[in-house]
Parts: sequence; C-alpha cells; structure tokens
Amino acid sequence: MQWLFLIAAILGVVLPLSYLVPFLAAHGLDVPLIFRLLFQNNISAFFGVDVVVSAFALWLFVFSEGRRRGMKNLWVYVLCTLLVGVSLGLPLFLFFRERKLKAERIA
Repeated sequence: MQWLFLIAAILGVVLPLSYLVPFLAAHGLDVPLIFRLLFQNNISAFFGVDVVVSAFALWLFVFSEGRRRGMKNLWVYVLCTLLVGVSLGLPLFLFFRERKLKAERIA
C-alpha cells in the first residue's frame, strides 16, 4: 500500500501542475485573478471551499497523527499542501506514515 501512496503523490503533483503551469505562463502569479476564477460560479466555489476545508483537516491529521507516531518535519506536508495541494500533501504524508509503521513493526 505504501507504494500506491507514493504513486498518488506523484500524480498529485503532475496532474494539478499540468493545469497551473500553463496558467502561470499566460498570466504570471496573478493571485487576484486566481481567486476571481476560483469563485467565478457556485460550482467552482464549491470545489474551492471543499479543498480549503480539506487542507485544514489534513493539517490537523498530520500534526495529531504525526506527533503520535513520532514523525519529524511535519511542516513539510503543510508546505506541500500550500505549494501544490491536498493531492500531494495527503498521499505524501500517508506514504511516510506507512514507512514509519513498517519500521515500528520490524523493530
């Protein structure tokens, strides 16, 4: 299962950035435009708000579960979520959590 999480993390980088990079090439880092487009209609706003709430829930999970498991550098998953999205932060955290669990079972 651990490697499926890593594959999901790779897809979680490649797929979202395949949409963001062309936007950045055309408009630069125009944050007001990004928010205008994100909240342009009810459907896109629905997805935008869903992702924001999911990101906060992920951070709560990362810090509670990460501390319980003795994982280090938990800020990395927050940074990954901020730079790319939940599609990277969650599977990457789960990948390293699985590695930690496996190491605990072996020890």
